[in-house]
Amino acid sequence: MSEPGGIRASDAEREAVVEQLRVASVEGRLTLGELTERTEAAYSAVTRAELDVITSDLPAAGQAPAPAYAPAPEHRGGRARRWFVAVMGDSKRRGKWRIDGELGAVAVMGDVVLDLREAEVRTGVVDIAATAVMGDVKIIVPDGVDVELEGVAIMGDKKVEVLEAPPGANVPLIRVKAFVLMGDVKVIGDARAGRTKKAWAAWREQWRELRGELTGEPYRRLPPPAPHWEAHSGHGAHGWAHGEQALRPPQPPPPPQAPLPPEPPRPPER
Repeated sequence: MSEPGGIRASDAEREAVVEQLRVASVEGRLTLGELTERTEAAYSAVTRAELDVITSDLPAAGQAPAPAYAPAPEHRGGRARRWFVAVMGDSKRRGKWRIDGELGAVAVMGDVVLDLREAEVRTGVVDIAATAVMGDVKIIVPDGVDVELEGVAIMGDKKVEVLEAPPGANVPLIRVKAFVLMGDVKVIGDARAGRTKKAWAAWREQWRELRGELTGEPYRRLPPPAPHWEAHSGHGAHGWAHGEQALRPPQPPPPPQAPLPPEPPRPPER
């Protein structure tokens, strides 16, 4: 008989793990990027052992009741938002932060950047009202989320450049309502913005090892951190070229070339 962990997972078991991940995100245990990554792994899992690894550092389902999301009193009317405003300047929000309500972004002859990848999202849906008047609003999300972008663009652009999840997947939803006048509102993903440096997670290594055993492919550990010269170069390909040149042994000088024969004398002009 096969081991319990080697039994193939059912669709219902995958959906149960995805719901457990969603609850962990609402509790503040996972960032939006981590939630998206693990959700993608859960849908691609083949065995129960792979599903167990994905949730190995989270409370078991039903062990701790998930707190229902209760907005603050000023949010109950559905009007109050957390605003990011740039008038002839810049407003940027990156790194670790919490999203527990609706967001607003206004760029008037300026730029607003909202990076949601490392944010703790306490709601199932992130609602953003974006206004760009001769300015730009850029919203960065992890690839694999669903994005809904609607609104009006007058002499401007509103676009989505995100690798979204397959239809029917229970993934986070980013909903943007845009008003654009001679500006831009863009929602872009990792592939477009450049991936963030992921924190080391034991589950990821173990999950990849299980996948290697299942597919028969040789398991290879994740690559080590970039060398010192590449980490400080600021340009991936450019830094690699300089590092490769620095590590290359000196080449011998080319052999001397034979001197060219002298030109024959020219006949005197008449």
